[in-house]
Amino acid sequence: MNSFSAQSRAKIEFVADLIRNSKHTVVLTGAGISTPSGIPDFRSTGTGLWSRDEPLEVASLSTFRTKPGQFFEWFRPLARQMFEAKPNAAHAALAEMEMRGFIKAVITQNIDALHQKSGSQIVIETHGTMRTLTCTQCYHQAQAGAHIERFVETGELPRCPRCAQLLKPDVILFGEQLPQAAWFAAQKEARACDLMLVAGSSLEVLPVAGLPMQALDRGAHLVVVNNTPTYINVRADAAILEDVAAVLPAIAERVLNG
Repeated sequence: MNSFSAQSRAKIEFVADLIRNSKHTVVLTGAGISTPSGIPDFRSTGTGLWSRDEPLEVASLSTFRTKPGQFFEWFRPLARQMFEAKPNAAHAALAEMEMRGFIKAVITQNIDALHQKSGSQIVIETHGTMRTLTCTQCYHQAQAGAHIERFVETGELPRCPRCAQLLKPDVILFGEQLPQAAWFAAQKEARACDLMLVAGSSLEVLPVAGLPMQALDRGAHLVVVNNTPTYINVRADAAILEDVAAVLPAIAERVLNG
């Protein structure tokens, strides 16, 4: 807490009190919570993936179907980073607060499974996941582990063990709809919560960016922790423009230990 400004310290204590008094806190996370683990985000100027690549050319469903080699060439370094990444202090703070009953669910736009690796149990992955792959021909679903490890190390494209056709990572590409079950679950949590904590998301990608409005429309409190402003900051009970990997542990410390 000592490294924060007096204003940030006051906000952290205020947010901790909100969480302690909440009956149903839900967290919405984005790429910013995983950048401290070495995974690049998509939209940061100069460092985001889309500052170097045209998303519709490398990460669309059309590209995967017509030029799978091009897709996998782009995907390989990102897969390596995600495969090797470890949860950071922000992930751990959320997992600990969930274990102690202060957080009911984490809704995430991330595909890296770092929330699960840190111990979070109720994780709603709105943009899919790197943990599984699905065959493009027979729709067999396979665990990603060995397939992704071999792909990262050798460049060998992942193939279905049943029919030998390409396996597609179960991540949402441009041109695909969100996974229906996850999207319905995310909306249900947004409408049920009395506090939504947005952590590490710029809230620029619809429809997930609209979830905080759904929470606000039903009378929930809203907190935003992100290093840049979002469209919803003006409606938030508190907005903390600091490093999420520093702020969330500070909040958790206050929540868990008073």
